[in-house]
Amino acid sequence: MPKLKSHSGSKKRFKLTATGKVKRTQGYKNHILTKKTTKRKRNLRKGIIASDANAAAIKQMLPYA
Repeated sequence: MPKLKSHSGSKKRFKLTATGKVKRTQGYKNHILTKKTTKRKRNLRKGIIASDANAAAIKQMLPYA
């Protein structure tokens, strides 16, 4: 079997935790930051676990992670 290629965009956006869950950063933190409250921006810094519905597809894109 040849080696599988990892999806380049997924490598930059997702990490797998030790238990095998997919960790991702939250969106809505790139531009138009003056309209958003400080509290909202602060809460968007935190990473969250991807939903189970998307986790299987993400893991397929990261075969060796």
